[in-house]
Amino acid sequence: MAQAEVGDDVFGDDPTVHRLQDAAAERLGKEAALFVTSGTQANLTALLSHCERGHEYLVNQEAHTYKWEAGGGAVLGGIQPQPVDFSADGTVPLDRLAAKIKPDDPHFAITRLLCLEDTHHGRSVPPGFLADARAFARSHGLAVHLDGARLANAAVAEGVELSELAVTADSVSLCFSKGLGAPAGSVIAGSGELIARARRWRKMLGGAMRQSGVLAAAALWALEHNVDRLADDHRHAQELAEGLRSMGLEVQAFTNMVFASVGDRDPMAVAQSLAAQEVVVLPGRVLRLVTHLDVNDQDIAAALAAFDRTLA
Repeated sequence: MAQAEVGDDVFGDDPTVHRLQDAAAERLGKEAALFVTSGTQANLTALLSHCERGHEYLVNQEAHTYKWEAGGGAVLGGIQPQPVDFSADGTVPLDRLAAKIKPDDPHFAITRLLCLEDTHHGRSVPPGFLADARAFARSHGLAVHLDGARLANAAVAEGVELSELAVTADSVSLCFSKGLGAPAGSVIAGSGELIARARRWRKMLGGAMRQSGVLAAAALWALEHNVDRLADDHRHAQELAEGLRSMGLEVQAFTNMVFASVGDRDPMAVAQSLAAQEVVVLPGRVLRLVTHLDVNDQDIAAALAAFDRTLA
């Protein structure tokens, strides 16, 4: 990172950022890509680039874009979300989507975009559904944005290239700071025309950075070296899940995420006990544990030992 060749990316002349954007666009099968600060900024930039004030987007009721990004599309873009009940695997009957599309009537927002995500709560969304959703969107005049923060996990789980999943969307985001292990950054990828609009929105959102090649260098290394190794994270998640089941917990595991129910136990007390033993979980009646680049076999064993002591 410290030795990265840099320029001023606000003026589009940082060579390392260019290399990252070109590499990401190629891996995702898109014409162009744009480096942004975070997954939230990538999704918001995509919403603003696809939609205008008074438009709406169809989105999973539990999607990150809808539930965990502070309502940015509505607050900053005047874009109305239309939440839809999806299944736990990230799919939805297409007729349910069709029923949410507004008629051409001045009383209603204009339905413009379908937002999907892959993975969804750790689950790899069936590629067949993504293809069907793309065809559905086309038939109704909608664009498709794919929140692919963890798309690399989905690609490894499905045994396909990133581009084989991204082809189903007009725009796709990819995060470098989750499973891929970079310190910061995401990209949005799509057509050249879309990315030109996204560049303007990134500037308005305060996401244009000067010598950002120092961050892009780490993201590029992660993209080139850390995708295939996600299989190790998936294996660790399964090992962790098996160990927790042996302790009597109800557990589900998908890609690199493990969800463990603590039953009648106080979830905050469980989380605090684990934190004191250097095991950090997202607390709740169902604990979320995520394996990643910095978790090895010994760490899985240590986490299971910490659970054993906590639950005893």
